Amino acid sequence: MYFQYPGELFLRMLKSLIVPLLVSSIVSAIGSLDLSLSGKVGLRAIIYYMTTTICAVMLGIALVTTIKPGQHSEEYNTNSTKKLVTKDTLTSDTLLDLIRNVFPENLAQATIASYRTRLTYDQNDTKIIKGQLETYKIEGDYQSGSNVLGLVCFSVVLGITLGKMGDKSQPLQTFFHSLSEAMMIITGWVIWLSPLGVFFLVTAKIMEIESFAELVGRLGLYFMTVLLGLFLHGFGTLSVLFILATKKLPCRYIAKMGQVMATAIPMLMHMISAISSATMPITIGCCDDMGLDPRITRFVIPIGATINMDGTALYEAVAAIFIAQMRKVDMSFGKIVAVSVTATAASIGAAGIPQAGLVTMVMVLDTVNLPAEDVSIILAVDWLLDRFRTTINVVCDALGAIIVTSLSQGDIEKTRALQNEREVAAGHELAELEKGEH
Repeated sequence: MYFQYPGELFLRMLKSLIVPLLVSSIVSAIGSLDLSLSGKVGLRAIIYYMTTTICAVMLGIALVTTIKPGQHSEEYNTNSTKKLVTKDTLTSDTLLDLIRNVFPENLAQATIASYRTRLTYDQNDTKIIKGQLETYKIEGDYQSGSNVLGLVCFSVVLGITLGKMGDKSQPLQTFFHSLSEAMMIITGWVIWLSPLGVFFLVTAKIMEIESFAELVGRLGLYFMTVLLGLFLHGFGTLSVLFILATKKLPCRYIAKMGQVMATAIPMLMHMISAISSATMPITIGCCDDMGLDPRITRFVIPIGATINMDGTALYEAVAAIFIAQMRKVDMSFGKIVAVSVTATAASIGAAGIPQAGLVTMVMVLDTVNLPAEDVSIILAVDWLLDRFRTTINVVCDALGAIIVTSLSQGDIEKTRALQNEREVAAGHELAELEKGEH
């Protein structure tokens, strides 16, 4: 814990920038874009993120059903399973909470807490049957962690409103633009500490491992399956989509993302709900260095950091089927489809759910009727796989910004041409009025 302390300070500094940068970037980007252009950019970004997530889940399922890591792993002792996860909510409640968090009742509270439904057991109530969650009392509380989905939703609406207001919104537009630029400058200062922070975070985590041999013996093939899936998705699927959309090779752009990937790998030292958000300031700065339109990057990347969790979707699909294979549970085609749909939905909603990694994994296990405690089987290597899947998430965000910018280039030029025409026309009208006065 003491060795990790310098890295923890670095992580706290970086996480403190998320909320002001997220809100200011989205509001200033949407407010400065033409409304019709904002709609097109947003639609292209969402289609891209949905496509990559579905591809990631399909790839993960194809690999885990082909390699079958669960059948080749050492038998897991069910009696020694530590019940690290206690299930106190239903999958339907988790999905409803996702929608509730999109519309926060208090914006100030949304910066520090997310709403969560909790089912509680009251032994004095005769109607409640122990073990049957459907009979438990329904309660709601707020858990620590920013409600990123709610903040993104409000920021999008505020940006659209400022765009509709025209010149009247200029003071607010200037404020959010200045705030966004200020956050990027502070991010630059924090990044100077990244080599030191990353070193202490990673080293401290490695020191916690008791036995590498035990991990490799039981979970080695599972680990390699997930890693292979992430590698194929990151450098295969995403590269193909990039080439089809931009007619360019992605190698040069991926090489420029070295700093983003290096920062993403050690990020998940604590259970935070939207890990890609922690690297968002660096991703935006990286895209700025590539010469991308800042209005597009500041719109697309915050949304991607919130809803785009390709690595998480692939990992959860593989993990659920791996555990089913270890438990010798038969996986029919219908169950595999159910896993793919749940993994996709869970990954999209991960940013809006407190303790996202555990809660969304339990949702996917529910799909194949496996107990929540089975999450503990894979937690031994979860911390390490988290680094790799987060890296894929942020690479996908950055490539998405490049793709959307490329596809929107024609619309951006048309918008600029129209603005220039209006400015020229306004200048002619002013000159005519001045002539008339003389």
